Amino acid sequence: MGNQFSQLLIIQFKEFFREPGALFWSFIFPILMSFALGMAFSEKPEITQRAAVVLEASSDSSVLKSYLTNYCKKTEDLKFEYQNTIDNNKLGKTITHFIPTSWNESEIMMKRGQIEIILTENNGKINYHFDPANFASRLAYITISTMLDGKDLVSDNEVIKPLETKGTRYIDFLIPGLLAMGIMSSCLWGISYGLIEKRSRKLLRRLVATPMKKHWFMITMFISRFLFAILETVALFTFAYFVFGVKIQGSIIAFAAIIISGSFFFMGLSILLASRTANTQVGNGFISAITMPLILLSGIFFSYSNFPDIIIPIIKYLPLTIFADSLRSIINEGYGILEIMKPLLILSLTGFATFIVGLKIYKWY
Repeated sequence: MGNQFSQLLIIQFKEFFREPGALFWSFIFPILMSFALGMAFSEKPEITQRAAVVLEASSDSSVLKSYLTNYCKKTEDLKFEYQNTIDNNKLGKTITHFIPTSWNESEIMMKRGQIEIILTENNGKINYHFDPANFASRLAYITISTMLDGKDLVSDNEVIKPLETKGTRYIDFLIPGLLAMGIMSSCLWGISYGLIEKRSRKLLRRLVATPMKKHWFMITMFISRFLFAILETVALFTFAYFVFGVKIQGSIIAFAAIIISGSFFFMGLSILLASRTANTQVGNGFISAITMPLILLSGIFFSYSNFPDIIIPIIKYLPLTIFADSLRSIINEGYGILEIMKPLLILSLTGFATFIVGLKIYKWY
């Protein structure tokens, strides 16, 4: 029995390490994603914004033309003709590039994401054209309108104190989400797709014909996938710790417990998905239909509070949301085992239920 267990476990590890793509997507890709997003949304020494300016050719008393001529510096860069820099000791440096162009060209630039706002002038009044739902455009409007009105961005009687609380950076929000997403993807693609592929290639039929115990096969697959999930978690968090200084503020025991319960839930779901699926095309569709909505809705990259209020209560009870929110609570807010007991039980019990149902209806060939 012990020899059968060890041989099956070795098979699971060999199958994984024989696929270079699996190593890349499991270990290297999450690290590259965290590095790219962490650098893109980390603190920058300056804010750069771009505005297209549509000037009236025949107007010599143009407010916009006067502002560009008297208050902006003409640049040597062919992309920008005028530049205004505000260096505020409270807010930092804000650089605004003004690009004189035609209306048609400015619309094309806006569609391509090359500018945040378009400025025009009508009877001495400046018109601001932008998408109010775009945060960068709204910031550009506030900044540029303040400059054109001759006002300071921050008045002397206002005090700005930089927030130094741990866990408030974007990278602190991102890493727990990537950990949860990585474990979900590892389980669903590693277990579900692996079992579906074995069934479609008639490998399960051959394995069942041997003296192999069915439960040993499932147990070794669970153990190997769980160990891979742990390795992925350690690799990503170690990278985040040394590169971005992300630290666990809460209980290590709570962190380990939620990792185990989250892994167990998605393992159980994987068995249920693979229980009756006969070919890889259908399996690929099933897994994608589950993972993509969860990744988009569960606040992995950005907060789900941006969604309409009517669906937020539903989003909060999605399994990936529960998993990611629990990890964030432990890493960023210092939660312990008692504070995460509810999500711990939800993930564990539902994972156990899906596992039992999946085994009951599992089709080996």
